[in-house]
Amino acid sequence: MAMEDLRKQINEIDDKMVALFEERMKVAGEIGKYKAENKLPIMDRLRERELLARITKDQDEEMALHTKVLYTTLMDVSRSHQSRIVYKESPLVEKINEALENTPKEFTKQAIVACQGIEGAYSQIACDRLFSRPSIMYMNDFKGVFNAVDKNLCQYGILPIENSVHGSVTEVYDLMKKYNFSIAKRIKVLINHSLLVRGDAKLSDVKHIYSHEQAIGQCSEFLSAHPEIQVHIVENTAVAAKMVADRAEKDAAAISSRNCAEIYGLNALDVEIQNSANNYTRFICISKKLEIYPGSNKMSLMFTLNHRPGALYSLISKFAALDINLTKLESRPIPGKDFEFMFYFDLEASVYSEAVLSLLAELEQGPDKFVFLGSYTEV
Repeated sequence: MAMEDLRKQINEIDDKMVALFEERMKVAGEIGKYKAENKLPIMDRLRERELLARITKDQDEEMALHTKVLYTTLMDVSRSHQSRIVYKESPLVEKINEALENTPKEFTKQAIVACQGIEGAYSQIACDRLFSRPSIMYMNDFKGVFNAVDKNLCQYGILPIENSVHGSVTEVYDLMKKYNFSIAKRIKVLINHSLLVRGDAKLSDVKHIYSHEQAIGQCSEFLSAHPEIQVHIVENTAVAAKMVADRAEKDAAAISSRNCAEIYGLNALDVEIQNSANNYTRFICISKKLEIYPGSNKMSLMFTLNHRPGALYSLISKFAALDINLTKLESRPIPGKDFEFMFYFDLEASVYSEAVLSLLAELEQGPDKFVFLGSYTEV
């Protein structure tokens, strides 16, 4: 048969399938109403297994596999449809709407902000770009930033989340599981690392280099070219600069910013020593209270998924159905649980969309642990 004839057959079959699909969804909606009235759970694993076994029992192995994929998707769509009927009220959606109503129209210029490190840290640089008049509280580590926000010692905290060269800041992701917070803003900062020394020290004088592990990773090519120099990891690039400034000897250098050279009276022996000129770090600005500012078009979510085939696919397909772009998917192991992971999603999505709010309400009521981390813009 000619291709046109075959496609005509496909079109005729599709027309019948669409009509039957609409009919099936209407019945699924009626089932959703029944479940709502009788307080029954939407998920019925036994019923789904029985359905798959019944419709594939007379099929060969290959066709049974195709049918299972089709009906697994179809049942997932049916559950989503039922969820919007059963869960008309959503505490999360109410919280989002309240934040949209009560958040100021403009991001504040002045606030008490927690940053990790000391003066000259890249977190401080990110903070100064977000706030014109911040009062900065410096913390020894990332945990201290989370604690300061959690205990209302400050309104905001600044944390690095991802570097374009060296990847995610895993310590921050691991701490996210332990605290309740919201992302109010995100900022992308260009990172230029310099090799800072005391006085007139030369590269031949340098026996030790100090810096944060992320900066060390971002400058791995420079360090590989000088294997004779011993590398030391410290808690912050600004701390590294201060350590070098406080030493009496000239045998140490810091991988840090030019800003730190000015602050601590050091000289830049070499500049832009990072592996890539396009070396950016993303920082999140967190708050304890949910704040959603006008124009917010990005969103972050956190999940734990039950061990079942296709769980992650099923979740991702919900976003795909709404043409939502997933810009990042990060997984981190859950301490104390064998091979169980927490998943972090960054999305390009707006809470001004009713379809997105309906999806969030569905996810909130699902069997998996779900945390809405915030809706924000990136500057």
